[in-house]
Amino acid sequence: MKIRNNNSIPHYSLLKTELMTRINKTNRRDFLRQSAVAMALTIPVLNTKVVSAKPPKVVGLQLYTLRNLISKNPDEVLKKVAGIGYKEVETFGYSSGKYFGKTPREFRNLLSGLGLTSPSGHYMPNNLKDNWESIVADAAELGQKYMACAYLFPNERKTLDDWKKIAELFNKAGEVTKRSGIQFVYHNHDFEFQPIEGQLPYDLLLKETDQDLVKMELDLYWAYYAGKDPVDMFSKNPGRFPLMHFKDMAKTEKREFAEVGTGSIDFHKILKAGKVAGLKHFYVEQDECKIPPLEAIAISYRNVQKLQV
Repeated sequence: MKIRNNNSIPHYSLLKTELMTRINKTNRRDFLRQSAVAMALTIPVLNTKVVSAKPPKVVGLQLYTLRNLISKNPDEVLKKVAGIGYKEVETFGYSSGKYFGKTPREFRNLLSGLGLTSPSGHYMPNNLKDNWESIVADAAELGQKYMACAYLFPNERKTLDDWKKIAELFNKAGEVTKRSGIQFVYHNHDFEFQPIEGQLPYDLLLKETDQDLVKMELDLYWAYYAGKDPVDMFSKNPGRFPLMHFKDMAKTEKREFAEVGTGSIDFHKILKAGKVAGLKHFYVEQDECKIPPLEAIAISYRNVQKLQV
């Protein structure tokens, strides 16, 4: 997930500048410098015209893709999401005990009436520190089985000591969620793969957190953007990645976000390694859309259905 300015969503408006700068400031010199990594990680283009493919059983959607629509009319937007064919949704923007202005029970009933469920949700770092037990209870009432820390603010992650404190916070958060039958996970961007004092913060998190209490939701776009090979990550940390964001990368110099199946990421390869990863749920997501978001997620859904698994 990437954050865009939206005053109706608490805490999320602060994140846009940092995340988008990495894409928009990629000039030609940077591109040439990074091309060696890109060539090493050449990714076969997904063939979206395969007709003999076996689709995944359940396709999910991270609702952040529709943030500007769902904040205005969640009932109507979710009806359209279900109409496209999605069966699972991942929440964001939890605030004051409510999801998109609805109590956990109200939101669960809305989803149920549309044939949808919400196996997981995104929560912000302040949630983990303030009234976490109550927030976990709300997630459990909604029916969520995974709670993800969506992002870490720059002032929270300046040094390795900061990251060690984050790992400790995650372990404690995971202890609380476990008591309610919920798995705590962490959702990455690309900054976790930028060395600090010679170490990758992502590696530190994997090492310093209890593998039973803290697992990972791998955002494929940001992992590839940082020059990482997800399949290699799975083999080194088997069973640690129960959730993933299926987010494609345009085949352009700036590597913008793209509809799944129209960019450069080989999602078929990811699904083939799903058992090693421990994959349980995956969500289509597109941080920025050049076409109406509902059209974008419909294209992504159709292309995911064509994946051979």
